[in-house]
Amino acid sequence: MELNDKVAIVTGAASGIGLAIAKRYAQAGGRVAIADLKLDAAQAAADSINAERAGAAIAVAMDVTSEEQVDAGVRQVVGHWGTVDVLVSNAGIQIVHPIEEFPFDSWKKMLAIHLDGAFLTSKACIPHMYRQGSGSIIFMGSVHSKEASPLKSAYVTAKHGLLGLSRVIAKEGAAHGVRSNVICPGFVRTPLVDKQIPEQAKDLGISEKEVVETIMLGNTVDKEFTTVEDIAEVALLFAAFKTNALTGQSLVASHGWFMN
Repeated sequence: MELNDKVAIVTGAASGIGLAIAKRYAQAGGRVAIADLKLDAAQAAADSINAERAGAAIAVAMDVTSEEQVDAGVRQVVGHWGTVDVLVSNAGIQIVHPIEEFPFDSWKKMLAIHLDGAFLTSKACIPHMYRQGSGSIIFMGSVHSKEASPLKSAYVTAKHGLLGLSRVIAKEGAAHGVRSNVICPGFVRTPLVDKQIPEQAKDLGISEKEVVETIMLGNTVDKEFTTVEDIAEVALLFAAFKTNALTGQSLVASHGWFMN
């Protein structure tokens, strides 16, 4: 699978899964906009990619919950490279609480980043994709798009919602050559997951070791974390696939934690 100078915007790409996807896209011949809340970190990520392949990456400041910043960021990318071919809506956070203790402000923040961010970035990119008659929109879902876990009411709700949004875009975009799919990783060892381990240990009254072995990896076939490289390969497949044969789908990569 090659991208052959296709232009991609990856949100939350200064680190973790987003950065791995951006690097993989650049390796496959794509040009990548590192869109992140932290411009300095985005620039450092872009610099690291450009050190391997000159001119393959730019940094874009973007708060995905701000329509103004999203629209400005997409305009910056289109102004620099002329279009946008691939959107990876990856930006996300995690906040855990029992439902009865979940602060409403935190609930709204979670849904804004995951769902509003996916909607706003899609809304900004789709006109450019329609104009050229092709495009790929990829949402970063989760096994929690299919399953549920205690303490994650907002996260599970948001990740389920991405499935519906993606399916609507797939139906609306088909006549314009635009595909939409969702990647559903299992637990990937990123700073986001590392932050959850002590939080869940405290809330559930168990050890951090038990959180990892029982809560996070207990239902996998091999007790292994999914890697950022695993997810980057799935993201390349969705980005480079050429027909509507693969649209409106969700692909789970979770070491067998969830099996369709």
